[in-house]
Amino acid sequence: MVTATFLFGILIQILAFISLPFLCGGILQKIRAYAQGRKGAPVLQIFYDTVRMIKKSPIDGPFSGFFSESSAIFAFAFGLVLWSLVSFEWASLLLIPFLIGMIRFATVAYAVENGTSFGGMGAARETLLFIFGEPILILVLVVLESNVVFHENFAHISFAILFFLGATLIVLSELAKPPFDDPRTHLELTMVHEAMLLEASGRTRAFFELAHQFKTASLFLLLTKLGLEHVEVFLGVSSVPIWKELASFGGAILLSALIGYWEANSTRRKWIWIPELLGLNFIFMLILGILLKLGK
Repeated sequence: MVTATFLFGILIQILAFISLPFLCGGILQKIRAYAQGRKGAPVLQIFYDTVRMIKKSPIDGPFSGFFSESSAIFAFAFGLVLWSLVSFEWASLLLIPFLIGMIRFATVAYAVENGTSFGGMGAARETLLFIFGEPILILVLVVLESNVVFHENFAHISFAILFFLGATLIVLSELAKPPFDDPRTHLELTMVHEAMLLEASGRTRAFFELAHQFKTASLFLLLTKLGLEHVEVFLGVSSVPIWKELASFGGAILLSALIGYWEANSTRRKWIWIPELLGLNFIFMLILGILLKLGK
């Protein structure tokens, strides 16, 4: 019985590994469209677009070189490693900031080498978000790597909600969602990720988009595991492999829907306010962690 449960858990984990990168982004876009009164593209539109773009050869600009030809492959490879790490936890989760940083380096190198003004603007904003967001992400991962448990009492549940909200804010920052960016407008001047890839086409664009979807699914699944493995009320679920994988899959889908709704009903802030927001979030998460450790 235990063996069958374990095997079913592994099967669900593999299916989630294959499908979540496309489902998370697709559901996010679908919910955003519904919230804005539109029908929107099919949930699997990202998969269809990826297959279509992979079949096409890229068109490189006059200033293209090594990074223009190889950055997409590097971003895809590091994105796949990141997604496998979060899905199967084969190494310390503290490797996540390094892998996200390598994806960002590959994307920024591609944008800068092409020398477009939009690409440089997007690269500058992407780098700013990473510099201010990385310390907060490391704090979240330290909690995931520790044995901290939020117990079933008012104080701990309050701490858990506040910690989850702070972690969600850093995920919004990493994915350049509102209040950090506003992809609803489809204007290059208001975008981060898209501004860096204006020169990308064909399979180059496909690999970059796959890397972005890997990162999106990884962060959603990471938030789900944060709740399942550190909130006492969910520990019974996470102790059974099949229920843990089902809950992780469902939690990532739910987060996709919630962030899609948030994206449709919120606005971005001015960039001069972003460092203050992330700095305050870092101080907030640090004090929250200290209070949690002192309260044990």
